[in-house]
Amino acid sequence: MTNYKKIFFILSICLISFSVQSQTTDLARIEYLRIPFSNGNQSLNRFRALIQAPIPIKKDYLVIGLEYRYLDLDFEGELPFDPQRIGNTQRFEGSVGYIRKIKNSNWRIAGKVGLRIASNFETSLVNDDFIYQGAIYAINDVKERKEGEVVVGKPYRWILGLIYSTTPGRNYPIPLVNYYREINKTWSYTAGVPKSLIRYSFNDKNHLQAFATLDNFFANIQNNVQVAGSSRIGENISMTNVTLGIGFEHYFTDHLLYYCYAGHTVYNEYRIRNNDRDDVFVIENDNTFYIRSGLKFKI
Repeated sequence: MTNYKKIFFILSICLISFSVQSQTTDLARIEYLRIPFSNGNQSLNRFRALIQAPIPIKKDYLVIGLEYRYLDLDFEGELPFDPQRIGNTQRFEGSVGYIRKIKNSNWRIAGKVGLRIASNFETSLVNDDFIYQGAIYAINDVKERKEGEVVVGKPYRWILGLIYSTTPGRNYPIPLVNYYREINKTWSYTAGVPKSLIRYSFNDKNHLQAFATLDNFFANIQNNVQVAGSSRIGENISMTNVTLGIGFEHYFTDHLLYYCYAGHTVYNEYRIRNNDRDDVFVIENDNTFYIRSGLKFKI
């Protein structure tokens, strides 16, 4: 059985996938990201595809889905290791979530368990390719309220949660707080992680936003990497960046839209590390331009 057949077989056992994502109502997404590194010697390209399927169970929802990410890191110039070994990394993620509404309340409770496989896939799957995840959320989603013809309350949403994964060097749950508020029909904002934004709507079809977003990636390096001049062994590769920018969204229908976000990183790192999160080699840590574009189908 090939590596890819093994991956899809494992994900099928895990009910294929879905992440009860804290800040998205996307049912499907296809996306391309590019980060040209500041010194001009490398660049990062990422392809991402996402499918999410909510299944109603009375007033509750079972949610399954699948996410795939492919990262291509282009290297130029001499490096103290073989760049072809980490030039391409992939991530397959599967999870299942359940959302339950609390009776006579705007609150919902949600839980998620999942499996992530992230690696350079040089050989058959190994234990370090697997990352297990779990999360719990409390969601308070309040719609617009009226008394007769008078609006007495604008829509808002709170999401509170804890997220845990077995990512090496991160053996603790991460808290999540997210707040959305509609100011009027033109302005709204979201405060939270991984994305905060303020949004201006020209009309029902065209929207502009200013945003701050956190993005990251982690993948195991099969057979590890020996970096010349370092006594440490490279066991994984990780990316973390924080970006400020502006974005544009155009709705073709009520649910299908095109988006393009462009900005500049204010924190950017791409590194080879060991499983204690010690740096082995810094690929990039200078701030640079960022562009992300794609299509979404959302609720």
